[in-house]
Amino acid sequence: MSLQVLHITAHLGGGVGQALGGLVQKAPGPMGIIHRIACLEQPEKLQFVRQIETGGIEVVPAPSMDELKCLIADADIVQLEWWGHPAVMSALCQAALPAMRLLLWCHVSGLDSPVLPATLMKAAHQCLFTSPASMQTPEVQSLPETARQHLGVVHSAGGIDHLPSPARCPEEPMVAGYLGSLNFAKLHPWYAGFLARVGLPGFKVRMIGDATNKKTLEEDCERLGCPNILDFRGYCTDIVTELSSINVMPYILNPRHYGTTENALLEAMAMGVVPVVLNNAAESCLIQDGETGCIVSTPQEFGEAMRWLHNHPEERVRIGRQAAESVRQRFPAESMRKAFASHYRRLLSRQKKQILFADLLGPNPARWFLSTQRHPDFFLAPEMNPSLVDHFSLHGLFEQTKGSAIHYAANFPQDPTLRKWKERLIALEASLDRNIRTPL
Repeated sequence: MSLQVLHITAHLGGGVGQALGGLVQKAPGPMGIIHRIACLEQPEKLQFVRQIETGGIEVVPAPSMDELKCLIADADIVQLEWWGHPAVMSALCQAALPAMRLLLWCHVSGLDSPVLPATLMKAAHQCLFTSPASMQTPEVQSLPETARQHLGVVHSAGGIDHLPSPARCPEEPMVAGYLGSLNFAKLHPWYAGFLARVGLPGFKVRMIGDATNKKTLEEDCERLGCPNILDFRGYCTDIVTELSSINVMPYILNPRHYGTTENALLEAMAMGVVPVVLNNAAESCLIQDGETGCIVSTPQEFGEAMRWLHNHPEERVRIGRQAAESVRQRFPAESMRKAFASHYRRLLSRQKKQILFADLLGPNPARWFLSTQRHPDFFLAPEMNPSLVDHFSLHGLFEQTKGSAIHYAANFPQDPTLRKWKERLIALEASLDRNIRTPL
């Protein structure tokens, strides 16, 4: 007898597409697990959709509410791919849904916005995080012991098994590259300030990804006296070629970033690239300093680490080799699939129940949004006061997507409160201008 798992996700782009692709690619597994994916938005980038469908998995794009209800009713387990996306909120809260066994898989850390509401964790049959760092959140700490028993961690690493292990040798010159988002909610807003501390002749960083903030980053580098240090390569699906051409990755992220498993980081490490990261919670869970990468806390330490890697090529090769061995042992997709199969088996002994999501998350889109915010008072105050929010958190508030108020306002244009918050955010960002990215 097969087990039917319905995944509800806003989309299949980026990290979540890669994670689900790795999770469902071998279905049906030893349990006879059959996965179906309800993709609430029409897919824009089809890379992971095609990969998933090629494996025989049904992807239902933009289902109507009636279609979604039927999918939920047919499923033994409903797995909600969570990162606070407005499309998911709308699907959950706009109408009563059939009874379900609910498994949450949280694809953001929750250390800062967007958070995973405690009310949702309590209502779910099982809640899984993609990083142990999420266990530190106030929402988790506030849970009663009975609710904590249903928490766990399954890393969303579904994209390293197929990567080759290129031969690295000390005779290679140091070549640096960054793979990932260039939004300042993710990339450190003072990234140029870190690079300016390297001071090596001819030093450059290949920037692999969408050209978001290209002009801003170039202006920052120009102002700091290191023009032309960034080499923008654009978005690329052939990461093997790009990662084969570099051996060090300056992966300096915003201290309040939302990421967890950091697939771009793991992909680089799997190919013997040495990561240099800040001592943020998520990265510190993935890297052992001096053994599988370098962990720094200041721009000065970053510059010292980069020069050390340049001047000690044998150590660079050693760390790169150990990085590859470590992530291939810790994060194979098969481990992720086995972990979920175990959770699915346990969930089958639990009864389905009806969950009234609007009671948990709020009666309208503005309240849905506030339920995901670390600092709701910032929005509820008569004026938006930047002092109510951590300096680095501001960048996430100004995002066009990623579950920001601007994102919610675009999805719910008739909501006057969201429209007001969007207008205030745009005005605030313009008034702050470059001051929120003053280099260290």
